Amino acid sequence: MRKSRSLPWSKPSQLRLLLPGLKLKRWLLLLLTGTVVMGLGIGIALTAIYREAPLPSFFYWLTLQFIPRPLRAALLLGVGLTMFLLGLYRLNEVLVRAASGSDTQSILRRLVRQHLAAQGPRVVAIGGGHGQATLLRGLKRYTANITAIVTVADDGGSSGRLRRELGTLPPGDFRMCIAALADEESLVTQLMQYRFGGNSNGLSGHSFGNLFIVALAELTGSFERAVAESSKVVASQGRILPSTLTNVTLCAEYEPESEGAVQWTRGESAIGTVGAPIARVWLEPSDPPAYPDAVKAILDADVVVLGPGSLFTSVMPNVLVPGIAEALRQTRALRVYVSNVATERGETDGFTLSDHVRALERHLGAGVIDVVLANHRLPSASALPSGVSVVLPEDRIVGSRARVITADLVDEQAPLQHHPDKLARAILDLLSHV
Repeated sequence: MRKSRSLPWSKPSQLRLLLPGLKLKRWLLLLLTGTVVMGLGIGIALTAIYREAPLPSFFYWLTLQFIPRPLRAALLLGVGLTMFLLGLYRLNEVLVRAASGSDTQSILRRLVRQHLAAQGPRVVAIGGGHGQATLLRGLKRYTANITAIVTVADDGGSSGRLRRELGTLPPGDFRMCIAALADEESLVTQLMQYRFGGNSNGLSGHSFGNLFIVALAELTGSFERAVAESSKVVASQGRILPSTLTNVTLCAEYEPESEGAVQWTRGESAIGTVGAPIARVWLEPSDPPAYPDAVKAILDADVVVLGPGSLFTSVMPNVLVPGIAEALRQTRALRVYVSNVATERGETDGFTLSDHVRALERHLGAGVIDVVLANHRLPSASALPSGVSVVLPEDRIVGSRARVITADLVDEQAPLQHHPDKLARAILDLLSHV
């Protein structure tokens, strides 16, 4: 049988540097030659000092004179070459990481920014949807030590279709987190968020990023690895983890009307459609195992943030995972609940700030929330859609040990939403007052 001839680009990545035409070998050779010449100069200077200057006796051992000269030369050459190659490899690794993405700043500025971000506090953001993405978009400016823990209960839209048709975990909230932690100007990031229009037949309504994550999950055999690899494509900071890898379904029970039967729904997308006050929510199955890395991130964090986002369908599904709830009880991190700016139709109609916190603690357990962060800059009545009310700040939450901290958190351009930078700074300011 005739042997197949390997193509140049099929060789190991380190050997690709030797391919002709890359214009790398000449500069590498110049670098090596310059290093040798400098070494010779230093060697001549040290030889002169060694021969002419009186030196202490320990220099006999320091200069390895007890080893024959040929062996001594070979040993030093080997050690020096190893150090040189390791340094070159690591330098290349640092520069490539700094140059990734579409940031137009200089490499030096990027390195300084990345160094400062790496020293930032360890923040865990628990939730899903647009609220979590808003928080992540603000946090990435101040720290690279971010872990987003995302719900896997979504069953609506593109994610729901992929979940039903392919049996995969819903990728939509993960895609939004990837985009939020990435370079906003990147064309690849915009591509991840691209949604096919109504004339795309079977692709109509699907996001390209959702399809990309699902395809990677098929190739790698692992949903969590697919999310990690997708993050690398857009040079996302931090980590994005599922609260559980179990295919869970979110269910809700509603407050009964006078002498009426108890009503309940099954499926995250159906919960907000009933119009009755929600009494409780739960997962099926009820005891899915928590994702181990998510538990570890909570236990190692400096601050854990729940919200903002839909209380019952974005935040709750994560804390209903028993391992996540237990980690929140055990962690020494500051535990912060970020209240929404306004109520959400079908979920939190008429809720006060205390109602939000009591509903969360009813499911999670009393005493788990340390701080409630609420907005005190109220939008005008004209900015409120029909059936939506502002969540007013309160001095304290009756029946809860959580402290209430208020700040201006809203986006002037969208007064019912949080401003990413304001929210991130308010959370990080809490750490300086703990």
